[in-house]
Amino acid sequence: MTGGGDCPGLNAVIRAVTKTATRSFGDEVVGFMEGWQGVIERNFIDLTNYDTSGLIDQGGTILGTSRSSPGLYDGGLEKAKNSIEEMGLHALVVIGGDGTLRAAHELETLGGNVVGIPKTIDNDIAGTEYTFGFNTAVQIATDLIDRLRTTAESHNRVMVVEVMGRHVGHVATHAGIAGGAEVILIPEQPFDIEEVCERLRRRHATGRYSSIIVAAEGALPREGSVEFGEPERDMWGNVKIGGIGDLIGKSVEQHTGFESRVTVLGHVQRGGTPTAYDRVLCTRYGVAAVEAIHDREFGTMVALTGDTIARVRLNEVIDHEKPVSQRLYDVASHFFA
Repeated sequence: MTGGGDCPGLNAVIRAVTKTATRSFGDEVVGFMEGWQGVIERNFIDLTNYDTSGLIDQGGTILGTSRSSPGLYDGGLEKAKNSIEEMGLHALVVIGGDGTLRAAHELETLGGNVVGIPKTIDNDIAGTEYTFGFNTAVQIATDLIDRLRTTAESHNRVMVVEVMGRHVGHVATHAGIAGGAEVILIPEQPFDIEEVCERLRRRHATGRYSSIIVAAEGALPREGSVEFGEPERDMWGNVKIGGIGDLIGKSVEQHTGFESRVTVLGHVQRGGTPTAYDRVLCTRYGVAAVEAIHDREFGTMVALTGDTIARVRLNEVIDHEKPVSQRLYDVASHFFA
């Protein structure tokens, strides 16, 4: 099953799990539709070697996905466990981010056989160096930053680029470094808008009249720096993130007089085909998940450690956010305006 937001590489993982299970181990595989909802309601399709051929480069997920969790259903976890047992399934491969993997851990505590695969463009899951989808999102953001720089230089503008990153700024940091951004703003490092503007003034004083600011959607100003209204919440109770790019753009113009434009990349970062790196990582994760099942290493998540795919316990992963390291942010700061 695939849960949570969509992400480049989901189909590549489905392909790898199915082909490895059917061709190398003689298993039968089914795919639950629409995340946990499909598990609870037993809405599934058969997956075969033939069905999953040609999926490695396709974006999205043939199984569909949703942000529903077992907790939204009366006795949802028990129903999910009953579905697995009564259908005669030996294990459930759960492909998702923190929320989806948390539900997988809860299912495991009830006796469900689960193996997790880390998925999110934010790269915020503990226990693994990289989640699949992250590399693709960074490449998409970098490509767009490259394009925006040429128009920024043509019009002597400050370009503010808002990228995804609710609680952590991995996409912003990596794309900002790769795109040569003059300022990178992330949730881990609250910013002072006057300090940002002073950097831009110094740059402009040297005759460079265009700049790129990359901001994660969850970036926050220091208290007293600039007013940011009380955020709205979605139907799941999560804070609605976004709008920081507009706030920064307007503030820069007000404080410096420099013409500013804002581009919000939004869901374009989550769509389309995965990069070659992510296709390989997805394949390795899918193979490793099936191997973990046959080794009966349930309650684990496959993870990238160095150049090795390891297995880490789900209880060591959930609720342990992985922030951008200070060392990496310090590397980026050498190139700030």
